[in-house]
Amino acid sequence: MIKASSTFSDSKKHFLILDALRGVAAIVVVLFHVLEVYSGGDHVKQLINHGYLAVDFFFMLSGYVMAHAYDDRWDQMTLKDFFKRRLIRLHPMIIFGMTMGAICFYFGESPYFPNIADTSFWQLILITLIGYTLIPVPPSMDIRGWHEMHPLNGPAWSLFLEYIANILHALVLRKLSKTILSVLVFIAAIALIHLAVTSPNGDIIGGWSVEPNQLRIGFTRLLFPYMAGMLLRRVVKVVDGKRTFLLTSLLLVVVLSFPRVGGYDHLWANGIYDSLSVILIFPVIIYLGAIGKVKSGFTERLCTFLGDISYPIYIIHFPFTYVFYAWVVNNEIPLGQGILAGLALLVGTLLLSYIVLKKYDEPVRNWLARRFTRKALQSKKEE
Repeated sequence: MIKASSTFSDSKKHFLILDALRGVAAIVVVLFHVLEVYSGGDHVKQLINHGYLAVDFFFMLSGYVMAHAYDDRWDQMTLKDFFKRRLIRLHPMIIFGMTMGAICFYFGESPYFPNIADTSFWQLILITLIGYTLIPVPPSMDIRGWHEMHPLNGPAWSLFLEYIANILHALVLRKLSKTILSVLVFIAAIALIHLAVTSPNGDIIGGWSVEPNQLRIGFTRLLFPYMAGMLLRRVVKVVDGKRTFLLTSLLLVVVLSFPRVGGYDHLWANGIYDSLSVILIFPVIIYLGAIGKVKSGFTERLCTFLGDISYPIYIIHFPFTYVFYAWVVNNEIPLGQGILAGLALLVGTLLLSYIVLKKYDEPVRNWLARRFTRKALQSKKEE
């Protein structure tokens, strides 16, 4: 049996197919971002059109897995123990991703990123140090020109919201009854639908800035899927199932790469697609993934690999994508050549993600776990 990457000896068993689906979604995100430069900022023209919904899938998967991992063991750990675990799991790669963003920063100088040329080295150092904490920066401190809360590594906004969800989970959500949680999920679903169908772009893209409207988008995208994932784990029994890896992977790829719905004349139609994908289809994919069984050695190795590299590839790909954007814009690279370079970027990021996982992330997490959690876990066992 191949063991998925885990830091804590008392971790519950992984849902191997769910781990793999996280990796599948992360790969689609890389391709989505690579091709985004060719849309000219027009969401309708985006080639892999719904790749942004991977973030909402990540949030729902997180709510499901967190409820599975922790909601029956709060009598065995303190809040301090819980937050230590989450920091140890997530933060080493956040620091690595921010470091890569700083290293790649000046290579992204182009008209696409108007603030880079005027950013001093000391400003870059300051933003890097702030980035290590995952504290968002306001638009006035933007050193790239995109108003990102994390201008060295844009996708880190979703990790910031992940931390917010973990805090809410520990302090509030875990204590709620199924009925109250169901009511909150229903209200959050209505808010998500309203956001999607009234959006001026006809989608739920956004959440990466601390501007008020962006924060509204971000929290709306967070609350429904995360709470729905928790509720799904609580109310739907996981039974033995059949091989669902291929089915769920294909379904997820189709949802994330589906062409734009409604065009320019019916933007609201794409909003319906976005909201129904998150509200109806993602729970089905997660349920099928949870009940699925991996029976062949090759599939088991593939699922383990995809699960292990899912987080590294997501958090380190964008610094290289910034440079790719600058190269495309500065040199007017045609689509065909850009696709080939983008595929090379994907392969390189996959390889780097695996190397970073094995040589940095796992060793650092294991050291932190031994250093900061062993005594706490031992004391719990002795009690």
